[in-house]
Amino acid sequence: MITRDPGAFLAQARRCGPDFGPATARAAFLVAPEGFRRAEQSALDNAYMAEGSSFEAERALAQHRALHAALAASCPVLCFPGDPDTPDAVFPNNAFASAPGRLLVGRMRHPVRQCETARDDIRRFFGEVLGVRTIDLSGQPHPCELTGSLVIDRARGLGYCGLSERCDEDGARLMHEAFDLRATLVFDLAPGEYHANVVMSVLAGRCVLLCEDGFASPAVAAAIADLYAPHAIRLSAAERRGFVANCMALDADTVWMSARAGRALDPLHRAALGRAGFAVREVPLDAIEAAGGSLRCCVGEIF
Repeated sequence: MITRDPGAFLAQARRCGPDFGPATARAAFLVAPEGFRRAEQSALDNAYMAEGSSFEAERALAQHRALHAALAASCPVLCFPGDPDTPDAVFPNNAFASAPGRLLVGRMRHPVRQCETARDDIRRFFGEVLGVRTIDLSGQPHPCELTGSLVIDRARGLGYCGLSERCDEDGARLMHEAFDLRATLVFDLAPGEYHANVVMSVLAGRCVLLCEDGFASPAVAAAIADLYAPHAIRLSAAERRGFVANCMALDADTVWMSARAGRALDPLHRAALGRAGFAVREVPLDAIEAAGGSLRCCVGEIF
């Protein structure tokens, strides 16, 4: 089912056990920030993006290499080369996503990002090396920026899709079908928010971080929190601005976030993550965060 009704979604979600699939990825992939600079098209609807003078290409490359090395503690990680013509390609999870047996290619809103989805090497890696089929949504008219717009509980097969200029209702439906989810809750993001994964994250199917002021309706945030209680952590606006919600779990025991997010994380919330069974690991990404995304945006998952 796919619905805007939080009550109907909760009723369905409570019947879904953690038997849909693996809660965390078996591997991950990155795209190097070659030609790293401000993408003016993306800046039109990304309030987190810094001014052009804040972009430091060499620091971004160095931090990205360190991110690659750090994440390898959780799972195998590979890195595809970047392209100076696609400065936002450092955030591949919006353009490419996977589910068991298939690769999904998203429909990006901005032309500069639509160029990313046309690259052949990532498609061939999934198709020829991993042997999965491709579901290509890039040619249809409805924006659907994959696991930027859609946060997924992989263990239970549940989706949380935030609507904005980057994803409309038809795009949400297409992703729900392509991921073959059991239930998806569709909701409007607060004005000025561009992706759901900046305001919430589901960690290994058993914990949720979310910031209510990133949702147009507090009732939606409350319903999601209720589903994951007692491991539902309600973030402050300051934590949202620090990219705390743009974190991820690549294994059952570790939450990865940027050093900026680690500084913004309330000590009480760090302790709550510990009670949920997660250690927090932090990686400096401030150079990359100038582009308006953080650690979760950088990492594509392979299931």
